[in-house]
Amino acid sequence: MGAATFEAIMSIKHYFPILQWLPSYKKAQLSGDLFAGATVGIMLIPQGMAYALIAGLPPVYGLYASIVPQVIYAILGTSRQLAVGPVAMDSLLVAAGVSVLATEGTDTYIAFAILLAFFMGAFQFLLGIFRLGFITNLLSKPVISGFTSAAALIIGFNQLKYLLGTDIVKSNRFYEVIINALDKIDETHLFTLLIGVGGIVVIKSLKRIHKNVPGALIAVVLGTFVVYFLSLEEAGVSILQTIPDGLPAFTIPDFSLGRFGEVLPLAFTISVVAFMEAFSVAKAVEAKKRDYKVIPNQELIGLGAANLIGSLFQSYPVTGGFSRTAVNQQAGANTPLAAIISAALVALTLIFLTPLFYYLPHAILAAIIMVAVSNLFDWGYAKKLWHDSKKEFLVLLFTFLVTLNIGMVIGIVTGIILSILLFLYRSAYPHIARLGRIKGHHEFRNITRFHDLETWEELAILRIDAPLSFINIQEIREYIQHLISADSKIREIIIDAGPVSHLDATAADGLHDILDELNQKGVRLVLCDIIGPVRDTMKQTGLTKVIGKKNLFLSLSEAVENALTNAKDPYKKVTLQTNIKT
Repeated sequence: MGAATFEAIMSIKHYFPILQWLPSYKKAQLSGDLFAGATVGIMLIPQGMAYALIAGLPPVYGLYASIVPQVIYAILGTSRQLAVGPVAMDSLLVAAGVSVLATEGTDTYIAFAILLAFFMGAFQFLLGIFRLGFITNLLSKPVISGFTSAAALIIGFNQLKYLLGTDIVKSNRFYEVIINALDKIDETHLFTLLIGVGGIVVIKSLKRIHKNVPGALIAVVLGTFVVYFLSLEEAGVSILQTIPDGLPAFTIPDFSLGRFGEVLPLAFTISVVAFMEAFSVAKAVEAKKRDYKVIPNQELIGLGAANLIGSLFQSYPVTGGFSRTAVNQQAGANTPLAAIISAALVALTLIFLTPLFYYLPHAILAAIIMVAVSNLFDWGYAKKLWHDSKKEFLVLLFTFLVTLNIGMVIGIVTGIILSILLFLYRSAYPHIARLGRIKGHHEFRNITRFHDLETWEELAILRIDAPLSFINIQEIREYIQHLISADSKIREIIIDAGPVSHLDATAADGLHDILDELNQKGVRLVLCDIIGPVRDTMKQTGLTKVIGKKNLFLSLSEAVENALTNAKDPYKKVTLQTNIKT
């Protein structure tokens, strides 16, 4: 085999990961994949229908979204255990966005949801092709936690409509849901409430017995039997009634709907959120398995293709689900064949078993959703963040409150903006440490954190723990100005540039100005331990020539020895006896 042929095969395998695991598939792996695929498929049937209700779609569309996307991801995705399909958070985003474009339950509403999946898939696919997966890093963990927790509350309380059996108006604003629920609380339908609460108890109880028990499916079976044998639909219990049978037909999304100015931003937002959700759970499983590697950009391609092609078969937006992936991994899934088996089980259900769901009460689906989203509210992380970082806690809190009371898309955009502003704030005010030498050693440490350090009255040693850029050079300049003004004895400043990873043109100009000011005051400026890219910028901007090679050193120790040796008068040594600070 020639080198060119080998490279071509490896390139194909890179874009089609199925070619990596399928040729080496072992018979011993089949039992795990069969059991996991059947378990997740059984779990996905009631979950898919429930999540479709969150999205404002007929339940059958949750099953449509559970077939083709799973198969496509199995071919193109790099995670061996990620379970792709409808999820609660993305379903709520669909409802939040599409509800302003069309009336829930209409054909136009359904068409917009499918069109959203198409554009969402297109965005993810293009981000993967052009290797732009780093964009998702804009979603910091505090933003994700605040957004997810708010979404969990909104999703959960919106199910009160089905749990109480009353005509509560859905809303993406939490306070509106509460007000609407309180207005209708006296109209609660007792039988519906009992069925819903019973469903929650069944699911939670079975989960405590064993996490792999399909509690949702058992609740569906029990709820359906109770309604059927007691004829509770005649007493006012809301049921699914007829679900269309048969596989989803191939249909081109309706591009004539227009309103792309509203659809495209929503599609991009969901594409980023959905990828973050899927990638985080895929990486968590990869850390446990360790026999394959999840590749971010290929994941974008896999998820993008799953949504793109899925939309041609009446699927609304999907991604990797936390709970189903955990079950898939725990049930013994070895390869993506488990996902194909899950999809086949859902397809068989659509072909043969939809009449069995006729008497399924909406309250049971509400119970499934409430139990599922209860795990999304991460109170523990908020408490940890309050202890570890107050600023990041405020980012989480603000994202949570905006998402909860103003809107999903606005909430996550607000969180991203706050994260960027916090990053810029930290960049604008970098940590600057004044250093002293450990007695008897060549190492230098922060004088405010260590004791028994040697310093010199005429020599200031500074370490700047940040890249030098347009956003912080003025702060560094003012720090040095204040240092010189406060201590007129200083005759030399040494800057340890080891932590400086970048120097932009504005910062280079700023260093020019600092050098001019210090020269006027008779203070020498020395730089040491400069990395290659920073040296390149200094040379290109002429800064190296202005500072002079005699003022540039390879190490801090060398720079200090030079300062002490070449001083006209010996620098007065001072030994600090400060306490160590944490």
